Amino acid sequence: MPPIAVSVSESLRSGSRLVSLGIAAIVAILAITGGLLILTLPDANAFNARVERIFVENDALTGEGEIKLLEILAQSGTAFSDVLASYRTIIFVLLIFATALLVAALVFLVMLVTLNRRMAQIERSGIEVSSLIISREERTVYLNTMGFKLTDAMMETLSVLAEARLDDEMLTGAQIESMISGKSESDCEEAAGATRIKRLRDGLGNQIVSELLVKNIARRGYVLAIDKGVIEMV
Repeated sequence: MPPIAVSVSESLRSGSRLVSLGIAAIVAILAITGGLLILTLPDANAFNARVERIFVENDALTGEGEIKLLEILAQSGTAFSDVLASYRTIIFVLLIFATALLVAALVFLVMLVTLNRRMAQIERSGIEVSSLIISREERTVYLNTMGFKLTDAMMETLSVLAEARLDDEMLTGAQIESMISGKSESDCEEAAGATRIKRLRDGLGNQIVSELLVKNIARRGYVLAIDKGVIEMV
């Protein structure tokens, strides 16, 4: 179980780094693209400046018709300036919208990949224990959200194993028998501890299978608690 937890945490950290790098890359690319687009647009006052230069360099354009033409061109230049300003605003809004969409797509993609890896790990490991609570008074062990009744002997065996796991220790059959019976380890047999482990496995395993796989419905019978679409007989 610990190697699985380590791999999950490493995958989460790598996923977070990937998301951060992806978001930074998306923002940088769109910022550069938007800057180039805005900089390559002509100056909004370039048209008016060019018309003014033509009339300044040509003194002969002083008639009423030429002045009227100058006014029309000036109005056209003003309209052209407004169009360019609106183009800049539209480009800016579209870049923000594109950035948000790409960032959201990247985040969802990484979440799906992480979730798929997590589901694959759960499928390989079987039941994943997220919490284990041992209640001596109730003679019940709570595995995740499920409670299982055990005998006093099974509770003692499980308690000894839990304490050893908290201390990162491994116990032999003789050590388990010694800790439960109170005898010296040299006076205990390996088979006695192995028998206790077997009884614990049988008692707890049968209840887990009954809870997760083979259900007993009162006054009706027994049924497999799985989707019939996953059953294949070969």
